[in-house]
Amino acid sequence: MKKFVGVLLLIVLFSMGCRKKDDPKPPVTNPPSLSLSFKNMVGSDTLTLETASYKNAHGDTFNVSMYKYYISNIVLTKEDGTTFTDTNGYYLVDAEKPLSREIKINNIASGSYTKIQFLVGVDSIRNVSGAQTGALDPFYGMFWDWNSGYIMAKLEGTSPQSPNVSKQFVYHIGGFNGPDNVLKTVELSFPNKAVVVSSSHTVIQINSDILEWFKTPSTVSIFNFPGAMNGGKPARTLSDNYADMFTVQSVTTTIE
Repeated sequence: MKKFVGVLLLIVLFSMGCRKKDDPKPPVTNPPSLSLSFKNMVGSDTLTLETASYKNAHGDTFNVSMYKYYISNIVLTKEDGTTFTDTNGYYLVDAEKPLSREIKINNIASGSYTKIQFLVGVDSIRNVSGAQTGALDPFYGMFWDWNSGYIMAKLEGTSPQSPNVSKQFVYHIGGFNGPDNVLKTVELSFPNKAVVVSSSHTVIQINSDILEWFKTPSTVSIFNFPGAMNGGKPARTLSDNYADMFTVQSVTTTIE
């Protein structure tokens, strides 16, 4: 009996030794992600709504109570010249809402990116499609009507130099057709390559400088330009100025 048990034990041990080991599980990888982080500035100062006082190129002092702008038609270019286009759409950056300043680009293709292009505003196709949903919902106060379309950017505040009784200045920049077109395409190069790989998260910080609204190519006086709300020359002047208000501050990548 003892001999039988010994033989049985040997058979069990042999079968265990011959059992196929489980294949090691492959490492878990996540798709890459990329975010645009917009930081609203006034020169070298981070924008503070309502309370902070600033000075523009004309020498006017002012504060800011509202600052909004649309970002759309985002295209990222790789170092080999190929591009990735964000098909998800239209984003409203609002200084009052910190979460709106973070734009996440989903399904970003892997690669090394060297520059970005985007539109400041809402393209003509969406402007003639009436009121819409998401960031284009009229609820956000950035839509006039089917004829005038969307407000591309807003800047409001007060200034002692404003001729208005309330001392307000109000810039609502709109217009997408013919000579009244204020749409601006911005192209920015990165200070270093944005390397997008599996399980990585890349953040591109883009600064938006309000002082650029008031200078280059035209120096804007708040006394002479207290408002721009109906398109036309005042809106074109301000949009020509703010076309260069964006700069890439940094590009960072972390592996998650």
